[in-house]
Amino acid sequence: MYIHLNKNWPRFKWDDEKLINLLADVRNLQGRLLGKMGNLGFKLQNEAVFETLTLDILKNNEIEGELLDTEQVRSSIAKRLGLDFKSNTPPGRYVEGVVEMMLDATQNYSVELSKERLFDWHAALFPTGRSGMHKITVADWRKDDRGPMQVVSGAMGREKIHFETPVPNLVEPEMKQFLDWFNAAIDTDDVFKAAIAHLWFLTIHPFDDGNGRIARAITDMQLARSDKSSQRFYSLSSQILQERKNYYNILEKTQKGNLDITAWLTWFLECLRKSILASEGILSSIILKAKFWEAHKETLINGRQQKMVNKLFDGFEGKLSTSKWAKICKCSTDTALRDIQDLEGKGMLKKEAGGGRSTSYMLNLV
Repeated sequence: MYIHLNKNWPRFKWDDEKLINLLADVRNLQGRLLGKMGNLGFKLQNEAVFETLTLDILKNNEIEGELLDTEQVRSSIAKRLGLDFKSNTPPGRYVEGVVEMMLDATQNYSVELSKERLFDWHAALFPTGRSGMHKITVADWRKDDRGPMQVVSGAMGREKIHFETPVPNLVEPEMKQFLDWFNAAIDTDDVFKAAIAHLWFLTIHPFDDGNGRIARAITDMQLARSDKSSQRFYSLSSQILQERKNYYNILEKTQKGNLDITAWLTWFLECLRKSILASEGILSSIILKAKFWEAHKETLINGRQQKMVNKLFDGFEGKLSTSKWAKICKCSTDTALRDIQDLEGKGMLKKEAGGGRSTSYMLNLV
């Protein structure tokens, strides 16, 4: 029997004693991270938020098997936050919608979550009224003619059914109950509330498609409330993607259990803990990048060179060669070689050791 069929649904229960130490650890890590970020300058804080939001949006969609163009995502975020980011790739309509939803959830975290707001998010995710080739109901709850929905994962033809949702005619009252609870001031810890909201929304699965992405946006919204800050410095979606198999397994196990969600809360807290710890790497990278540019603030370089140096900081795939430079910058290999040799001479790039048949280059970090 699925949990939403339980006569006491949705009166969740859990064992506080099994969770108290883990919750305290997560809360401590949240406080320490916010404290570190508070000690950074305004510019570095914006860099951290920019990188975290980019990562969160990319990974939230990747969980569902959708790969977004990183540069489009960055361009859209920068435009909305008023940050300086030059791009030759304007964001598409879908990317704009995805970014708009996530920024509304996190930047306006204190605003009440309503049915209309969720409909706006859903419309932003599906601007054409279709999911792939299929026409879906957009900006409204799923309809009776489709019956209960099965939540699946896996490749086409090898899907695994994790659970079945409430029938469509129950979605309206179920969502009213959920939204009343989410908007109410209750005694439950805000991090617990984020975990419960995630599970509860996914159980109802109120839309034809996009439920996972919206559930994680709601979760980020509640985590912003727990941090009391619109600035996002860690990405839960990034960690969920790394543990996607376990994510679906614990959801399935919880859906087929009783209303004791201790196991789900434990998994969620562990996942959140890892995501906060992982943010240390983002912070270190941002500080390193800031120091690099500070050391070279008087160094004159052209637009191609600035673009490629930033790409190397932002996670360049593979090794940087003259031919890759030429391809990315749409210039000749002779121009690429001159750009690279110029940066070598200025101490910004150096040859990688043991390059083999072709020479590759890396940042000269000192």
